[in-house]
Amino acid sequence: MSVASRPDPVPSAAGTLRPLVVGLVQINNSFSGQNYLPYSVALLQTYVQKMAADPGRYRFLPPIYKRVRIADAVEALKDADLVGFSTYVWNGRISLEIARRLKALRPGIVVVFGGPHVPDQPEAFLRANPQIDLAVHNEGERTFLKLLEAFADRAAWEDLPGVSLVKSDGTFIRNPNIDRVRDLDEIPSPFLEGAFDEIMAANPQESWIGLWETNRGCPFRCTFCDWGSATAAKVTKFGEERLYREVDWFADKKIEYIFCCDANFGIQKRDVDIAKYVAKIKQASGYPVALSVQNTKNATERAYETQKILSDAGLNKGVALSMQSVDKTTLEAIKRDNISLGTYMELQRRFTRDRVETYSDLILGLPGETYESFVRGIDQLMENGQHNRIQFNNLSILPNAEMGDAAYQARYGMVTVESKIINIHGERVELDDDVPEVQDLVVATAAMPRGDWRRTRAFCWMTALLHFDKLFQIPLILAHGISGISYRDIIEAFMTPDEERFPLLAEINAFFQAEARSIQEGGPEYVFSKEYLGIYWPADEFIFVRLTAERKIDAFYAEAGRLLHQIVSARRAGLPIEIIDEAVRLNHAMVHQPFAKTDLEVRLDYDHLEYWRKVRNGEEAVLRREPLAVHVDRTAKPYDDFQKWCREIVWWGNKKGAYLYAPRAAAITPELAGHY
Repeated sequence: MSVASRPDPVPSAAGTLRPLVVGLVQINNSFSGQNYLPYSVALLQTYVQKMAADPGRYRFLPPIYKRVRIADAVEALKDADLVGFSTYVWNGRISLEIARRLKALRPGIVVVFGGPHVPDQPEAFLRANPQIDLAVHNEGERTFLKLLEAFADRAAWEDLPGVSLVKSDGTFIRNPNIDRVRDLDEIPSPFLEGAFDEIMAANPQESWIGLWETNRGCPFRCTFCDWGSATAAKVTKFGEERLYREVDWFADKKIEYIFCCDANFGIQKRDVDIAKYVAKIKQASGYPVALSVQNTKNATERAYETQKILSDAGLNKGVALSMQSVDKTTLEAIKRDNISLGTYMELQRRFTRDRVETYSDLILGLPGETYESFVRGIDQLMENGQHNRIQFNNLSILPNAEMGDAAYQARYGMVTVESKIINIHGERVELDDDVPEVQDLVVATAAMPRGDWRRTRAFCWMTALLHFDKLFQIPLILAHGISGISYRDIIEAFMTPDEERFPLLAEINAFFQAEARSIQEGGPEYVFSKEYLGIYWPADEFIFVRLTAERKIDAFYAEAGRLLHQIVSARRAGLPIEIIDEAVRLNHAMVHQPFAKTDLEVRLDYDHLEYWRKVRNGEEAVLRREPLAVHVDRTAKPYDDFQKWCREIVWWGNKKGAYLYAPRAAAITPELAGHY
């Protein structure tokens, strides 16, 4: 049924006006058993309830906020006159299917789609999905209210700002976007106005995650991102007093985790004060437990100060330094060359010196990036002091990013494959009535052909396993620092081991290659394991778990030590084998393992611990000859449950790299020498 021919559902059977029933859908993925408060649709509801000429004309149904059976969602929404969907990559397909079934059940129901997943040029999208009556582009609060106010006048819909639709005669309309809201306090706070009270009371078993905005807009235009593409302009701000009251609300409601939706937290001078206030409230109440933010770009001092405040308050697990690439050609291709790489490098050095853990983001598959430039970038970051973690993200295409344009992809020879969207450490949720979400994953470019992409992906996993999962970090840092062999050269040698001499390392490398090929063929980005927690693991962590489960850790260290000695000897680097052996033995003893029944004592002739710690802290390091007895306490907090070890050590230790026991070293004096 076309827009023009639908019956008006507002008059009641008795001829009197009844409230317009509005359903709202913002489906988010669950995270560790927690669910996000549906912030986007709550903004719409609160705006209507505060700004409408007659708010009593509208009755809002409880929102759909998480993945449920499609039939259950339809049942919950079937009595609505209008249903609005907030869509993004993680809920696009299920939202379309809910809308399709709603329309089949009740042809007169009005379906409205908004959010970043609605294409800016939506004609093909709307014609392919006739269940959508109207699409709203960019900020939706004002337009959504105008739509509801004009609900009975269908002809007026065609003139609403920022909407697109296909008329009954087949004509397509795309109206210019409405002006952005400059005074964001025009939009009432859904927290302070009680928009979440009903669903929180109705779902007492839920543990909620808060989504929070302090500003809107992004001045950058990175081609892989739809943020700047939609809002590249002056950043607009919510009022400080409102934000402080929202922080109070989070604490009062005992919301443990808050995800800040700002594109550049720290871009405003006041962000330092906001960070201080959140830290103050946590100290007083214990909430929120954590606040996740995206750092501003280029504002080195404020980025440092805000993140230092959050870190000192225990509000973050590590400071994200989202470089994406360190290659000049690539940064130009993705329009990120106006963001100073030096900012990130200086922040990394400063945080390292202050004992604040950082992790760096790199994206695999960006245009212009080669195997050589990507691997060289990893080596550069490690050389600059990144020893905690690099997160290697596969590039996926967002529909409203510049990279989503076919001409852009053709220019850089980008090859994509459709693959299911799977969350890292996510469970395999298999509802009997569901639609999996998919993404367009980049698996090759002109600069990085398919074979090079696989090689790069495998290099990332091997780097993570050896260095960032801490299985071999101490010997790697030693060999690099003493012999001068680059990190990348050592890691590349681990990717091409002799199969006869190093069968286990060859098996690990073959596994990484096979997983990379599987991704290129549309397989999952992560490795599902029914045996190990029933979740999806990064391939490197899966190998760590499997080596432990299959009791191959000893064999791993035996082969890795021999291979490292071979690498150093081949370069004639003059690093004695006994020094390498000491570093390997120390790392082996320190790696956290389940079912440990005894503590360990490791005798060293050199102070590897001091050397390793100084390098990690960005200090000048010299390997001193000093006999030591290193005590590794493995029994103070033992893990007799393998699944618990998987969860708490390997999974939860991911960003912090908390895979090693804390050792205690004592100098071996002549009096004590006899005991060893």
